[in-house]
This record gives sequence, structure tokens and C-alpha cells, in this order.
Amino acid sequence: MAHHKSALKRIRQNEKKRVHNKYYAKTTRNAIKVLRSTSDKEEAAKLYPGVISMIDKLAKHNIIHKNKAANLKSKLAVQVNAL
Repeated sequence: MAHHKSALKRIRQNEKKRVHNKYYAKTTRNAIKVLRSTSDKEEAAKLYPGVISMIDKLAKHNIIHKNKAANLKSKLAVQVNAL
């Protein structure tokens, strides 16, 4: 167990950030699943910008790696354009 006041505070902060990051990562994964399961071109075109924005925000805040974000965006673009 931590003995310093600052270490205890750091533990609290890390837990709060972990839960926050987990929420946004899961929300983005769910949005990606919805976009991938869509077979309608117009619906996919509406969902696509929002999902890309979510992925960019995760990469900007280092929740996911920037290369993973680029790969996800690329695969989604290919899928939406193929509809």
C-alpha cells in the first residue's frame, strides 16, 4: 500500500482516468460494430463521420495508438465505399 499522500492521490486519479477511458473506448467499439453491421449505403454514410471523429479523439488522447486509429479508419472507409 502507498505511504505518501501524493501516491494515494495518484492511485485515485489513475482509477478515475481508467474508468473514463474504458467508457469512451467501449462506446467507440460499439459505434464501429453498428457501422460494420449496416448494409444501407445512406445510413452508413451518415454514421461514418461520427465514428471517424470518435476514433480520432481516442488516438489524440492516447487511448488507442495512432496507427490503430489509421487502420480502423481505412478499413471502415473501404467498407462504406463498397456498399
